[in-house]
Amino acid sequence: MKLLLHICCAPCAVYPLQILRNQAIEIVGYFFNPNIHPYREYRKRRAALEAYSRGVGLQVGYNDRYDLEFFLNNTLPLGPDRCRFCYTVRLQEAAQEAKKQGQEAFSTTLLYSRYQKHDWIREVGEEIGTKEGIPFFYQDFRAGWKEGIEASKSLGLYRQPYCGCIFSERDRFAPLKGSQRQQAVTF
Repeated sequence: MKLLLHICCAPCAVYPLQILRNQAIEIVGYFFNPNIHPYREYRKRRAALEAYSRGVGLQVGYNDRYDLEFFLNNTLPLGPDRCRFCYTVRLQEAAQEAKKQGQEAFSTTLLYSRYQKHDWIREVGEEIGTKEGIPFFYQDFRAGWKEGIEASKSLGLYRQPYCGCIFSERDRFAPLKGSQRQQAVTF
């Protein structure tokens, strides 16, 4: 099978790439992540993937469309449901790119993270696949969570401390709860 693999970051690609290659799947990577903020963080993640992909012989395409206002305007009103929008934007773009390249299916390294909402990713991926006429390839890579972390550390890959969006950065570094968060954003 020829598969376009949406890649959120280099560390999350290590284990899925190994597993997919062991299944004799021909993989092309695709980096499209307008959710990553701030821009310096985006550049760090892109550079880490560039270095990693060279080292493992993975062809990766990079879509550097970076529209902060679009992302914030569309996610802010969604509250805790914003991840679904983020999955949709990235997987829609991946599906379209997979079709353009003549791939047989598309998938994402988001399926490696134990912090992502797998049910949403699968649901969104399958809906987009049906709409775009290209199958979404689902595989749960979470079993290799620890193995992937150790491998990425041994490779010296940049390992980011949060998911990518500004909201996850806030939650990681300024963890407030419910009413505390609402009070903190009151003007």
